[in-house]
Amino acid sequence: MSENLNSNYDEKDELNLNNEDNHYKDLIIRLKEIKSTIALLEKTIFK
Repeated sequence: MSENLNSNYDEKDELNLNNEDNHYKDLIIRLKEIKSTIALLEKTIFK
């Protein structure tokens, strides 16, 4: 019985880590998009 509970906790921990990893990756993508937008704005402003 306790093995089953430990297994459930391990699965939840793994799902939480995967979820956090996905949020981190999404954040990196959004930051790269913002960086590109800023670069384009700088080119437009300083022409």
